[in-house]
Amino acid sequence: MTHLRKIMLEELQRRHYSEATTQRYLRLVERFAQHFRCSPDRLGPRHIRAYQAQLFTVEKLSPGSVTNHLCALRFFYIQTLKRPWSIADTPYPKKRYRLPTILSQEEVAQLIDAASTPFYRTVLMTLYATGVRNAELTRLKVSDIDSQRMVVHIQGGKGRQDRDVMLSPVLLVELRAHWRRLRRKSSVWLFPGNRWHSGDHPVDTKTPYRACADAARRAGIKKRVYPHVLRHCFATHLLEAGADLHTIQILLGHHDLKETALYLHLSQRHLHATASPLDTLLLKGRSEPEE
Repeated sequence: MTHLRKIMLEELQRRHYSEATTQRYLRLVERFAQHFRCSPDRLGPRHIRAYQAQLFTVEKLSPGSVTNHLCALRFFYIQTLKRPWSIADTPYPKKRYRLPTILSQEEVAQLIDAASTPFYRTVLMTLYATGVRNAELTRLKVSDIDSQRMVVHIQGGKGRQDRDVMLSPVLLVELRAHWRRLRRKSSVWLFPGNRWHSGDHPVDTKTPYRACADAARRAGIKKRVYPHVLRHCFATHLLEAGADLHTIQILLGHHDLKETALYLHLSQRHLHATASPLDTLLLKGRSEPEE
């Protein structure tokens, strides 16, 4: 480990950054140095600007990914090197807001039924029934399933926030069947890792991605399906069923209600609550809608 990397690691740990963020920041600063084949403490604003342009024009990264790179570099220069950082010289790119992919409830059922293994089926059901993030699902512990209160405890979610979500009776039955199927019961993890799901470590974050992609292919669903899509479906379908935004905000672990308000754009109940103004026009030769 280089001296600079050691100092940066200590600064990240002192501020109690999560392990995932710590490793990402270290990796992104290392990539920056490798790009110029030079120690990062010998690089400055001119190099950062050129690198930012490279990320967009050559690597074709999204604005969010480029912002991640800049955040890592900003931390390195301010906290590790104790140098000034000018937002004016290296502005964060404007975010591009896109509506996420949503599956209908019928498509979600098709997806779950198309799971190639019982383990994948349980993973898909848990993602949809709880709205957990991919990393949160992999870190679920046996002790997080509270069948007395019918809640699932989500510990150390995004922003190190804990929260509780509802435990569906249907999911509880599935989780009990999943537990009986395990060859070796883990004393800690709900979804143990390794090939036979009998390890002393949790399943990796790639497994839920594989479960989604494999089931979507088998179900003939053309939309791109990944774990976060089921989180979006969880929120949207709750909203369509009449749940209020604040409740959904709490279940998702959102800090700002604006994040949750996105689902108003996706809910069919809200989209269809108001008729298009075209429907009120008295047009000549207007055809009546088909029954």
